[in-house]
Amino acid sequence: MGHGWEGAVLKLLRGKDFTFTVTGAERVTEHYARVDFTDGGLLAAAGTHPTMWVRVWFSRSGRPHQRAYTLVDPDPVAGTFSLEFALHPGVAGDWARSARPGDTIDATLQGTAFTVPDPLPAQLFVVGDAASLPAVNSLLDAFGPTPATLWLETQHPSDERLPVRVDPVRHELRRVPRESGGERLVEEVRSALPGLVKDPSGAYVWIACDTVTTRALAAHARPLLTAPRRQLHALGYWRP
Repeated sequence: MGHGWEGAVLKLLRGKDFTFTVTGAERVTEHYARVDFTDGGLLAAAGTHPTMWVRVWFSRSGRPHQRAYTLVDPDPVAGTFSLEFALHPGVAGDWARSARPGDTIDATLQGTAFTVPDPLPAQLFVVGDAASLPAVNSLLDAFGPTPATLWLETQHPSDERLPVRVDPVRHELRRVPRESGGERLVEEVRSALPGLVKDPSGAYVWIACDTVTTRALAAHARPLLTAPRRQLHALGYWRP
């Protein structure tokens, strides 16, 4: 499958193409799936970093369609990783539901970057949902001993079983049901965050929800930080 004009643009931006092969698939819940892959040489060529993502290509009515997914447990020695899918209607969810060992899929590496602050912040605040959960878990792993508060927006009762990698000693998990297009999450974070930030210079805030919610929360978090350009990362993962 060709990648159309988007693929041509990514080539001009020095995107690198790889083909992944499915080695296993697991339905974590009825709304969430994990698919395991060999990496087609990706990790040997590019290395790894926290929240690393690739653009995966699907076919929609014969036309190429790409979506970004975070690598889960990348192993450069073995050349393996997993992708996790929040199963919404659409070509990506349909592909994940039917994935079987031996299936292949194309992907492009372009645009991914993240550097863990050095030194580590005194506090970490994370806001995410099922779509950004792989990146959330990668972030919690990368920040090691840093105490973290995580707000996780949920949509289904089965989201209680999502694989959230929290350490009860270091992390506080606050599950928030999605209501009114994300308004409940915005209100809960806006209400709690000012009282949780002990030192504005020692906090780091990472937000990855739908675009509208992410913008609202970033606008609220920015004035609470001493240097928001370095202490705030906000990226809309999907459009409501």
